[in-house]
Amino acid sequence: MGANPYIHIPKESWPNWTWYAIECIIVIAISMLTSSKITDSIEGLTPEVQNYMFMGIVGAFFLIWYIGIRGLILKKKILRNSY
Repeated sequence: MGANPYIHIPKESWPNWTWYAIECIIVIAISMLTSSKITDSIEGLTPEVQNYMFMGIVGAFFLIWYIGIRGLILKKKILRNSY
């Protein structure tokens, strides 16, 4: 008795890039929420300076996640399952 060649296997048909897109959207949403809370807590800023601070903090969160955490920490050999 052989295997059915027409069976649907989600792992093989789901595009891999969508996980990166979902992760990027989540990182941007979290960084925007935290950045808005941080910039609202600082008093005495003009709207122009507040916009620069907002986008700077969003960019910092984005870079910290993708370069610091994901690029350096999550790519370590010790975290891989290969022996």
